[in-house]
Amino acid sequence: MNHEDCNANDIYKNHNPNDRAPLIGVCTIIGNDVSNQNGEDLGTIKEVMLDTTNGKVCYAVLSFGGIFGIGNKLFAVPWNALKLNAEKKHFVLNMDKDRLNYMPGFDKDNWPDITTCF
Repeated sequence: MNHEDCNANDIYKNHNPNDRAPLIGVCTIIGNDVSNQNGEDLGTIKEVMLDTTNGKVCYAVLSFGGIFGIGNKLFAVPWNALKLNAEKKHFVLNMDKDRLNYMPGFDKDNWPDITTCF
């Protein structure tokens, strides 16, 4: 299976919001929108990073700002900081949009050296 075979809407089918979070494939997460608790757009998930020694999801790479991928900043967001909003079909991050404007991110050619989960 590759990302063309993934249907992001599949993660939301038959999901009862009162249930535990559904198990979902990584490829269905990439490209999902992220907003804050006020509904402001914070960007999209560009990658999900796994710790292959223990099988845990460590962080998601959030792409913020820019136009068509130019001038955007990337942020390593701890996985447990993201909450799935199945009703609105996106993830929520408790972060002020203005704060992201001023935070240093990283670019696609200069990833941070993160060797363990947050």
